[in-house]
Amino acid sequence: MGKTETARQRAKTFVRLNRERDFQLADAQMDSYLLKPAPVLFDEWQRLPQVWEAVKDSVDEDKTPARFLLTGSAPVDDTHSGAGRIPSLRMRPLTLPERLVCTPSVSLKALLTGERSELTGTSGFTLEDYTDLILHSGFPGFQDLSSRSLNKHLDTYLERLVNVDMKEAGTVVRQPDTLMRWLRAYAVTVATTTSWEKVRDGANAGHDDTPSRDATTRYTEALTRLRILDEVLPWLPSDNHLSRLGLTPKRFLADPALAARLVGVPRDRLLQGEGPARAPRDGTYLGALFESLVALSLLVFSDANSVPLRHLRTWSGHHEVDFIVVGQGGRVVALEAKLGNTVRPEHVSHLKWLKEKLGDRLLDAVVVNTGSDAYRRNDGIGVVPLSLLGP
Repeated sequence: MGKTETARQRAKTFVRLNRERDFQLADAQMDSYLLKPAPVLFDEWQRLPQVWEAVKDSVDEDKTPARFLLTGSAPVDDTHSGAGRIPSLRMRPLTLPERLVCTPSVSLKALLTGERSELTGTSGFTLEDYTDLILHSGFPGFQDLSSRSLNKHLDTYLERLVNVDMKEAGTVVRQPDTLMRWLRAYAVTVATTTSWEKVRDGANAGHDDTPSRDATTRYTEALTRLRILDEVLPWLPSDNHLSRLGLTPKRFLADPALAARLVGVPRDRLLQGEGPARAPRDGTYLGALFESLVALSLLVFSDANSVPLRHLRTWSGHHEVDFIVVGQGGRVVALEAKLGNTVRPEHVSHLKWLKEKLGDRLLDAVVVNTGSDAYRRNDGIGVVPLSLLGP
């Protein structure tokens, strides 16, 4: 289910502001709509921004919870933050357990206890299965589509994003082709900390219409508001256990299928290790897409446990850990995403380095891979196939 259907199942009054009739009635009779049977769902509320202020004022007068549900693709500039009145819930594409394709045997919640219990479970997923899951998207409405229909829907989604949604988010795109090239360049760099300048340079290769820094900044802000760009921020602990850490976020698209579609490398070539030219990475592009799928999963699982997700990279680049889940008291779970079913010494070297630095502050360390079995190595580091990992 998407945001609208999820909210609709909880609402008693449903107002669809993307329909002209509902829009006009709500605009003319807002006070009466606020008194309809609760919860009142205003779908695509950003099309009528005064909904936000009206709901905020109503909550100030009557603090009975759960009277209103507001769904929308992007916040609107110059509206009140809603702090203390309207809590926000980010809905992301479906994780593997939410797609009902697997049953996890290892939970992030258990890893956060620091008990380092035995890890068990067997997955029947192959590398080809994970590739198909990446390419098929986690958008709820796309789950039953054929490959041909899915690709058409993804293309339409991206075209609408550039030509319609950006405008609704308050950003005028004078050169849609330039923005689409910038998005493709961004897709090439997923799962990296590549600078905006290098993304822009990648978008401009072979073209004369270079977007300005102001333009790319506006693109970034609007696409972030639209929940298309996803960043995993750097972990910056407040003590001195670690120093000279990188400050750049690791960048992803909301769904790895969007990145794959923008780049356009076919499934068979991805499985052969091929990818886009000039990709700023050591491994394969399929590895970056797998890490994107792990990022999506961990963002959802971290939200479920009310803990932040971060990444770690030293300023020199000599050490980096793909994901850091920050638990209570600043103690952390460290996770590496690795494509493949064999865990080699180089796959755990950064986790061991972090263990030496943090000691007991490291609750657990795990390699998330595409293998078949969940287990704990002799050195205490866990190995968990992604299909066996849950919240």
